[in-house]
Amino acid sequence: MKRNNSEKENNKTGTGRFVMKGAGEYIRNNYPFLILFFTGLLAVSALNFVKVSTAQTIANFSLEDFEIGQIADRTILADRSLPPDNIDPVSVTKGEKIIKKGFPITEEGFSKLKKMSASPLYIDYRAFANSELYLLMLSIMWYLLFTFISVNRKLLFKEPLLQVIFFLAVFAVTAFCGKLPLFSSPYSICVAIPSALFIMIVTILYGNLSALLLSIVMSIGVLCATNWQIPTFLMTLASSLTAAAIVRKIERRLDLVFAGLMIAVFNIVYVLLFSVIFNETFEELPKLMIGLAINGFLSGILTLGFLTPLEIMLNTASVFRLMDLSDTNTPIFKQMQIQANGTYNHSMMVAQLAEAGCREIGANALLARVGAYYHDIGKMDQSEYFVENQVNGMENKHNDLNPTLSASVIKSHVRKGVEKAHQLHLPQAVIDIIAEHHGNSIIAFFYNMAKEKDPSLDEDDFRYPGIPPATKESAVVMLADTVEAACHTLDNPTSPRLDKFITMLINQKVEHKQLDNCDLTFRDISKIKAAFVNLLTGYYHNRIKYQNQQDPDDAPAKTEEQKAETAKEPVKAAVKEAPKEGAKSGAQVKVSAAKETATAKTTKTVKEVKEIKEKK
Repeated sequence: MKRNNSEKENNKTGTGRFVMKGAGEYIRNNYPFLILFFTGLLAVSALNFVKVSTAQTIANFSLEDFEIGQIADRTILADRSLPPDNIDPVSVTKGEKIIKKGFPITEEGFSKLKKMSASPLYIDYRAFANSELYLLMLSIMWYLLFTFISVNRKLLFKEPLLQVIFFLAVFAVTAFCGKLPLFSSPYSICVAIPSALFIMIVTILYGNLSALLLSIVMSIGVLCATNWQIPTFLMTLASSLTAAAIVRKIERRLDLVFAGLMIAVFNIVYVLLFSVIFNETFEELPKLMIGLAINGFLSGILTLGFLTPLEIMLNTASVFRLMDLSDTNTPIFKQMQIQANGTYNHSMMVAQLAEAGCREIGANALLARVGAYYHDIGKMDQSEYFVENQVNGMENKHNDLNPTLSASVIKSHVRKGVEKAHQLHLPQAVIDIIAEHHGNSIIAFFYNMAKEKDPSLDEDDFRYPGIPPATKESAVVMLADTVEAACHTLDNPTSPRLDKFITMLINQKVEHKQLDNCDLTFRDISKIKAAFVNLLTGYYHNRIKYQNQQDPDDAPAKTEEQKAETAKEPVKAAVKEAPKEGAKSGAQVKVSAAKETATAKTTKTVKEVKEIKEKK
């Protein structure tokens, strides 16, 4: 028994240590997000406290819920004494029964309720506790959703920070604008809520999934800020989801203006529908329609204005930022064309392959294209050490280096590329592609060469310094880079041979565990391979050979004497033709003169015949 008890105690101790170790590791890895969670919760709690303390509520009920003569459904006691003043001469004593359950509310009791609700000294702690628990549950739900739902990319601290700021702004506007008479109704407050603006920005900067999560959480927060008004919650949710759906496919900044117009139209439709559903009067409807239309249109205009500064501050890979970075007329690409023309052409082809592959599997094709453009910018400083730039009989620089040093030069282009990317302030998603496009694979050529000399060498000295790709886009760029480079060595690159060769290259990456960290499936890999084969088959297409076409290497070379004779032939021909041309010219002159004489004689004879006939 003692042994069993000791074993159970040891098991409990081991489990406790395991849990503590796991919790400590989680906190160490995610402490910025945990700090943001508690900071955001404290901030929204402060806003909630101010809202409750300035609201006219008693026991979690609004003053509008009480009427004189109404039968009270609860007993309310005063929790503090309120002395009379010049504005309100009514006094309240601590512990006094203001209203009693089952009895009608008297005029005096209603006056005391009104004084309690209006007094800054009275705070409805029950209402504050209820809303605080609600916000705590909302915060936990938001954290769990944001942490455990995969967004197919690395989650940076700036993204949840921006969303927390937007949520606090919407909660504050909703809570405090709702106290103004102009925005007192559940529909009029929607005119002041900037939910569509914030959702449009988040959609463009971080994608649809982040915008969807923020739309849900923001709408639930609005429900608390408006004291549980369902129409306001539904209007906010509908407008937010509509904004996310409209802007998710736009590719030009000017399209944001049209997106604002579309949101304005949808807002009008929504307010009409909800007014009918909730049996609202139509007296204020024209004003609401105008206000909500202005809200939608201004959301598009303000998004256009705020987007560029936010793109620079947050350094995100938004569609507009990537479109700007895809311009190959920038100085960095002009410099690459001059210093590393082979690398430039290689990068352009890798970009086409990566874009085609990502489009087939539903990944971000634009991000893959831009990442491929920049993936080899680290080769620019030592371009002559890379084979694609060794042209016109240039001697291979590696002939004078030992394999270890050559491998160091080759793998340094990844580190230099990341450094250049930071200097250019490229988005982190593009920098990750640069850092991961070789993974941690071995530089096989120099490794095999060095192993022949020293079988005991460490293969880690010949590994690239990166990590295997963590996203689909990065993995596709890796495969495109490998395939494009290797296919230049393939003889007779027909479609079947390309298919077999590319399959072999991709299988090698799988065997070397270079695709273990990304979410590519076997179906995705098949689609990517098919896209590569289709594109490269067109690139290595055949042409018809003309009948008299000669291979430049097979054509006989002319000697210097033959070249000189060939140059003299046109001169000799011109000299020989000159007398003939002169003789021809003289003969032509004589013939012309003879013709003119014969014509004159004929004319004269005709005239003489006519004169003879007239005389007769």
